[in-house]
Amino acid sequence: MESYDEDWTDSQRALYDECYRAGGEWADDPDTPSEDVQHVINLGEADDDTLLDAEIDYPPLVDAVAQATGENVTSVPASHDDPGFRGFVDGARDATADEVFGL
Repeated sequence: MESYDEDWTDSQRALYDECYRAGGEWADDPDTPSEDVQHVINLGEADDDTLLDAEIDYPPLVDAVAQATGENVTSVPASHDDPGFRGFVDGARDATADEVFGL
């Protein structure tokens, strides 16, 4: 389910939407290894204290943000406050069936 921070701007919401779609398509792609999907789900389940505002250079996530923003990015903040990160992991999780990975 798509979820925005109430203080996000329209452009942040649009970034979330684009990354949400990309995360869902990526997770639903039969060529995406299940271990990779599990990795992204684990990132989405981690709290921000665990992530410690690190930068993630995970290619599918970086590609989704780069495509959504039209900018060349090499990493994405690992934070649920970041619309690109949250959109991608939410989309991947929502595209994964509940019985997969014990969700």
